[in-house]
Amino acid sequence: MTDEEKKQSIDDKLSKVKYIPDEETHLKPDEMQCSLCISKACTYICPAHVYEWDEENQKLIIGHENCLECGACRVACEKKCIIWNYPKGNKGVTFKLG
Repeated sequence: MTDEEKKQSIDDKLSKVKYIPDEETHLKPDEMQCSLCISKACTYICPAHVYEWDEENQKLIIGHENCLECGACRVACEKKCIIWNYPKGNKGVTFKLG
């Protein structure tokens, strides 16, 4: 790994990930449980910033097409209410080796 690669921000590195988004979301949190959640951990634990809390509408906004399929949201969710599956078919992230 070069010095330049080591200095890249996480956002720079994430911009190089190849993925084919599915039209249908593979992330399905329970909206009622999300509204009761205190920490909103998914909004800051996700490295790809998939989740955003809309305070005005008291609703979780999900950008599933950015998901890296790491599962951090499931682990961090205090309500354990995120139904998470891999995207269908050949959709989703393709990680390169090396």
